[in-house]
Amino acid sequence: MRTRVTELFGIEYPIFAFSHCRDVVAAVSRAGGMGVLGALYFSPEELELELKWIDEHVGGKPYGVDVVMPAKYEGADLGDAEELLGKLQGMIPAEHRAFLEELLAEHGVEPSTETAGRALLGWTDQTARPQVEVALKHPIALLASALGPPPADVAAQAHEHGVKVAGLASNARHARKQVEAGVDIIVAQGTEAGGHTGDVSTMVLIPEVVDAVGDETIVLAAGGIGRGRQMAAGLALGAEGVWTGSIWLTVDEADTPERAMPKLLKATSRDTVRSRAWTGKPARFLKTAWTEAWESERSPGYLPMPMQFMLVADALPRIARSGDGELVTFPVGQIVGSMNQVKPAAQVVYDIIEEYVEAIERLNAITGD
Repeated sequence: MRTRVTELFGIEYPIFAFSHCRDVVAAVSRAGGMGVLGALYFSPEELELELKWIDEHVGGKPYGVDVVMPAKYEGADLGDAEELLGKLQGMIPAEHRAFLEELLAEHGVEPSTETAGRALLGWTDQTARPQVEVALKHPIALLASALGPPPADVAAQAHEHGVKVAGLASNARHARKQVEAGVDIIVAQGTEAGGHTGDVSTMVLIPEVVDAVGDETIVLAAGGIGRGRQMAAGLALGAEGVWTGSIWLTVDEADTPERAMPKLLKATSRDTVRSRAWTGKPARFLKTAWTEAWESERSPGYLPMPMQFMLVADALPRIARSGDGELVTFPVGQIVGSMNQVKPAAQVVYDIIEEYVEAIERLNAITGD
């Protein structure tokens, strides 16, 4: 295949695969697409180890790194990461802590016997910048900003290293802001996507963003894309490649939590919901007792980012280890309804391309003589 992104990065297929799992990233890049490692859950030291491993296992193929640098979040003016963490922890209301512990107890989740873990992660500018520094020490081809436009100086820093910059946008206005910040590639992400997402559907969003940013900016289609026919639709709408995420949760190489995997394989496209129950901002997850409890009348409501995640961070691994399993959820998009079989990541890439070719041939037959 030949689009501007395949020529820009020297890849065979315009398929970008976002994953927090280094094995998935390397496998997709080796198969001809481009893996993009989500840096959010790694400390700078851990990220260094992950990227070193990818360097050694990607076979010289290009890959990217995705960071979270939101423009707006609680405590943005409270100083460095350590000071920010301490002050925000003290701002979490007692009623929210009590509600959470009651919810966990109701579902048989064992009390914590460990000291508090890392609750801030890369949700802030202060914590994401060290991740950027680590990423730019490696031969990455792309730096992506997952939540809002990257700071202009970060985009400039990436460009100085010869690294292209991508930014996710859920509407045309956000896309224009991304371009103003120096972004090279817009990932136009429809509401069908997993994780943080807006409320405009992919079919409507892609042409709006393509028209808004003009011919000079490359657009990737995202949101509910995991099959070749959907890829063909995205390119027909004006995108020059696809950004995928959810479909890599059920591949052989994925490190998806053991208790979440069967739920993903069983779920239909109607079994997800946009909720603030994980991070404080709307994100799409599996619909479970966890999301329902936070929407119930007894819920104290959501806290702003990053305080909501700080509240629940230590509960999430406890839920994964114990209890009745009803609270187990996971970020995933509506494409989950098609994720009913575990395959190698490379096979998923090839299946997408095969179905894409079939779709194009069918369209050519319609318009041919």
